[in-house]
Amino acid sequence: MNRYTTQCGAIPPARQHGAALVIGLILLLVLTILAVSGVMTSRLELRMVGNTQLQERAFQAAEVAIEMAMANAPLSTSAPFTQPAVAMPNMAGDQYSFQVQYAGQTAASPGLTGYSIGSGFTAFHFVANAGGTAPGNAQAQHVQGFYIVGPGGS
Repeated sequence: MNRYTTQCGAIPPARQHGAALVIGLILLLVLTILAVSGVMTSRLELRMVGNTQLQERAFQAAEVAIEMAMANAPLSTSAPFTQPAVAMPNMAGDQYSFQVQYAGQTAASPGLTGYSIGSGFTAFHFVANAGGTAPGNAQAQHVQGFYIVGPGGS
């Protein structure tokens, strides 16, 4: 035995050849695997956030379409009105479209709930089908019913 082994109680240097290299390579491999999996996870999460943002933009475009249908569409009891795709202002790539059609009418009567404006008025029921699109093929569809109260009834 040499003097190093007897004084420190360590393994003789002859048995340590290459052990540090193997352990270092194993640790380097583990760190590389962790780094690669971290990068892959970040890319996936970034893609998921982007898709969620595009879906929200399509949702907002469909909401604008509903508002435009209720506020600006020419309402007719005979034929549906279809608005072709229109670009959203200040939102590049986003579009909306809608169709408004007459769904029926309800004459005011004492037993009818929903409005109490007396006889001589009718509630004209319309339905708006709206759609919004955003880049990345994100789409949203909304359906909204509304009434227009006007003269009519018995």
